[in-house]
Amino acid sequence: MTLSHDLAGQGPSTVVLLHSGVCDRRMWDGQFSALAEAGHRVVRCDLRGFGASPIDAPHTHADDVRDLLDHLGADRAAVVGSSFGGRVALEFAARHPGRVTALALLGPASPWMEPSEELRAWGGREDALLEAGHVDAAVELNVDTWLGPEADAAARALVREMQRRAFDLQLAAPDDFSPVDPEVTRDDLARFEAPALVAIGAHDLPDFRAVADDLAGLLPGARRLDLDWAGHLPALERPDETARLLTAFLAEAAGRS
Repeated sequence: MTLSHDLAGQGPSTVVLLHSGVCDRRMWDGQFSALAEAGHRVVRCDLRGFGASPIDAPHTHADDVRDLLDHLGADRAAVVGSSFGGRVALEFAARHPGRVTALALLGPASPWMEPSEELRAWGGREDALLEAGHVDAAVELNVDTWLGPEADAAARALVREMQRRAFDLQLAAPDDFSPVDPEVTRDDLARFEAPALVAIGAHDLPDFRAVADDLAGLLPGARRLDLDWAGHLPALERPDETARLLTAFLAEAAGRS
């Protein structure tokens, strides 16, 4: 299947926006048009199990992104990923390195991330709520956990809507339609030399701050950026500022290339 997506802009460079695991492509409302106005051809998509992309078969998210780029006739792209979308961006870069011109990672997860005891306990609470049929309570747990102190009521309402949609799709899917692990290794990414930005919020969970530390040292072309105002989802917490930092990084990456 072709992932559900939006396109904007007519520029020569393609930028792909990959959403977090509690969101869908609507999380990029504050950056989508701004990046197009900066001269990029911008695509934002719903990964399978989110937004308007159903789970209809076993799948590998990184290969779904490849297929979408093929569908759009884009040989190469800069890839921007938030949280889970950052993990997918890393997997795509590892599997298809020649197709990635730059990586921008906002509070990313990683393919080899091992959750802390705190994060495992949080996951246990979420699982217990879902197994008991308390989906709305599980949604609220996610809203309260993943948005930082600068998120306004509109951001919280949007995450609430996006997370509920994701739960509805994922809980209805057969177990054998689960994602297939692409088996990406640290060595794969240690060879990835395109420019990379690793941005992390001061209010993010320790697990993701540790991932940022790791990736900043692992990716040869990486630059780390600490956001003293941000939680886990800066694109929703300060949309305009996030748009500016992404625009600046992409311009810098194009100059380095």
